[in-house]
Amino acid sequence: MATLPTSSTFPSIVIPDQFNAATAFLDRQLTEGKGAKAAIFYEGTSYTYAQIAELSNRVGNGLLDLGIEMEQRVALLLLDSPQFAAAFFGAIKIGAVAVPMNTMLRPKDYVYMLNDSRARVLFIHTAIWQQIEPILSELKYLRHLIVVETPSTSSASVSANATTPTLHDFEQWVNRASSSLETAQTSKDDSAFWLYSSGSTGFPKGCVHLQHDMTYCTEYYAKSVLGITENDITFSAAKLFFAYGLGNNLYFPFGVGASAVHFPGRPLPEDMFKVVEQYRPTIFFGVPTLYAGMLALPNAGKRFDFSSVRVCISAGEALPADILRRFEDTFHVEILDGIGSTEILHIFISNRAGEIKPGSTGKLVPGYEALVADENGVAVAQGDIGNLLIKGESTTAYYWNKHEKTKDVIQGHWIHTGDKYYQDEEGYYWYCGRSDDMLKVGGQWVSPVEVENALIAHPAVLETAIVGEFDADELVKPKAYVVLREGQEPSEALAEELKAFVKQRLAPFKYPRWIEFLPELPKTATGKIQRFILRGTGRTEPLDPSDRL
Repeated sequence: MATLPTSSTFPSIVIPDQFNAATAFLDRQLTEGKGAKAAIFYEGTSYTYAQIAELSNRVGNGLLDLGIEMEQRVALLLLDSPQFAAAFFGAIKIGAVAVPMNTMLRPKDYVYMLNDSRARVLFIHTAIWQQIEPILSELKYLRHLIVVETPSTSSASVSANATTPTLHDFEQWVNRASSSLETAQTSKDDSAFWLYSSGSTGFPKGCVHLQHDMTYCTEYYAKSVLGITENDITFSAAKLFFAYGLGNNLYFPFGVGASAVHFPGRPLPEDMFKVVEQYRPTIFFGVPTLYAGMLALPNAGKRFDFSSVRVCISAGEALPADILRRFEDTFHVEILDGIGSTEILHIFISNRAGEIKPGSTGKLVPGYEALVADENGVAVAQGDIGNLLIKGESTTAYYWNKHEKTKDVIQGHWIHTGDKYYQDEEGYYWYCGRSDDMLKVGGQWVSPVEVENALIAHPAVLETAIVGEFDADELVKPKAYVVLREGQEPSEALAEELKAFVKQRLAPFKYPRWIEFLPELPKTATGKIQRFILRGTGRTEPLDPSDRL
């Protein structure tokens, strides 16, 4: 490992050996006199810190009554809501491990994650029930389903037979439980929650995060970079099951006694404006695709009142300089672009208010160290492109049940981000692409192999390769190069059929936006597809930094 990392100065954070995140982020607000303050605004109703704490205690006691013990996994398939907050902190408070899961996946994804995590309990919203019901018999370890339904959702039929896990109605279940709960004697180094990160094979990896990780992110980023205080109201378009959203709209505001707006629906541009007008948040978290969509609405700057927002944040993928400039010109608020990861839990490089360099990812967040290195781990010269490695206390302890992958990615205190970067003379970092073939689409990782496998299942497709290509807004989307079987003819109709075919089999954001037919794919002598050649056939590389200025 090279000895020339870049670091940022920050007072060391001392966390006691005996430590529980639920106490630190939720119960502490009651002891500091904020019990009557609004913690969450949700569908026209405010929920105080005291109410969330009581609900969390009831969840914890309910889990204990079901026989859940320390370190056992409790999965969450919930919409952004007070119930999510209560289930998350309730599990953590008894020493169990909360495992939030993406609500936009397919049944086969849930089979893998629920069996991989060996979750004993699943909290599930009725809106997601149809994705789980067909696979109940395939879930090896699940024993209990806690079903959450809110009045605004359409009534979904929830039923199960005697061979499936036991069903519980959330409201009835928590009402039977005590509202007083003793915190488990957990260590700061105990597991608190997992978050699943997509893998290059298409199978997600369970990132194990410890009791102290959220504290580091709150102190390093939320307080130091964003300047969040108890007077702020946060609103995140990114959902709570994402590492980004979990910080944005749960433990960041809870860490300082602020308020959060939870929105259970899809983050459509016009709906985001309506939520902002209704609740008047001061900090807005989005992704580049959303900011582009908000700008695309006719006369958005005149139609909507965005004046309550003091700062916007962007992550998930690089923010094009053009979107940044147009958004600031239209809504008169800065967007702080940054990079984070599920493994590191939140943003570790970020622009600062008043110090934005358009097109760059910004400077190192206090509390983290960075190294831009060559393939041997040796620091490259300033301005040269290399692999980005990060050192910080919020980094995942390991990938669950993936020992070799853990050793590949985490080396000592350093973690390979898988990103190519360079640092300029002013200390700003510039994103240059992924170190592997993974794509980031709308802030979510997409495995080319997974999309390729879906396409190959179509009877007309012989072979295919997926690469990333930039759309008109300079945002990456999947593009498919397809070789057809003998007797098949390329056409626009077939291209649209293939897109629809993939949409039916994968999460919708993964489908290829463009399909180009080729007589053959470029390959090495051993038959490996040469994706770098395909990337060179179109606008598939990020803009040169000089183009962004």
